[in-house]
Amino acid sequence: MNTIKPGKKGSVLIVDEMHPSIMPMLDGIGLVPDYQPKIKRQEIITCLGNYVGMIIRSKTFVDDELLQNANSLKFIGRAGAGLDLIDEELASQKGIVVFAANEGNRVAVAEHVLGMLLVLMNNLLIADRQVREGRWLREENRGYELYGKTVGIIGYGNNGSETARRFAAFGCKVLVYDKYKSGFSDEYIKEAAMEAIFAEADILSLHIPLTRETYKMVDNTFLNNFAKSIYFVNAARGEIVMLDAILAGLKSGKITGACLDVLENEKLHQLSEDSKGTFEQLIMSDKVIFTPHIAGWTHESYIRINEVLIQKIKEMIK
Repeated sequence: MNTIKPGKKGSVLIVDEMHPSIMPMLDGIGLVPDYQPKIKRQEIITCLGNYVGMIIRSKTFVDDELLQNANSLKFIGRAGAGLDLIDEELASQKGIVVFAANEGNRVAVAEHVLGMLLVLMNNLLIADRQVREGRWLREENRGYELYGKTVGIIGYGNNGSETARRFAAFGCKVLVYDKYKSGFSDEYIKEAAMEAIFAEADILSLHIPLTRETYKMVDNTFLNNFAKSIYFVNAARGEIVMLDAILAGLKSGKITGACLDVLENEKLHQLSEDSKGTFEQLIMSDKVIFTPHIAGWTHESYIRINEVLIQKIKEMIK
């Protein structure tokens, strides 16, 4: 595997907007940052051979075309959680180390998930709007508590584990399913099969990457497995969940309410006619809360992501 020799200066191409602290951090470990957040894809292809590292965020898909001239590239860092933008197998074949900063935004994601649920379950957006309109409706806005609810979490990585701990602190029973992990039960969190989550969950929160296996995983069949009506939360990847299934679940009562930080297609001006119809029905519902893919997007995580990336580059150099 290609490695960077300690003390040897190398340039790192940064192709997305990042917190400016990344520049002195890279310089501090002997690398030269080249901050080009407005760079175009063809320009990356042309110049990538001049760099030992590249840092991306969300706009750049790393495939064979992008890496065709990357003969000196030693690593690709993703400033965020998940590696679905990167062809990891291809990078491995080329001797390029790939890593993400999953640890950097796990607190932000966990707090955002609980924040969305608390807002939805306590009618905060509705009540705020009504008061601003001069209406003081108390009984109509009686909410539900998180305490005592059974929460099903799918995925026990950085974000899933951090979110599970937050739910446990609210007095929830937390059931976690992770296909690739076991033995993580403790006094607060219980490892569970999907059958147990289907049978017991009042709330479902997704914390899994987008893969061939999880693409469109949440469909009508998946949702109909739940014994109870559930609150549904997706702060993972939009393509895991079929929006028309969420709409159908809301109409049937299978879903009590939905918190959606991510969507199948986040370019809302490019929705197909069918998707536009589904989205328009969802935005009219008081049972749905949307945020624009900002669950991990705090001021603190903006810096923490850089710190995680730098630590992983340092470990690679060692």
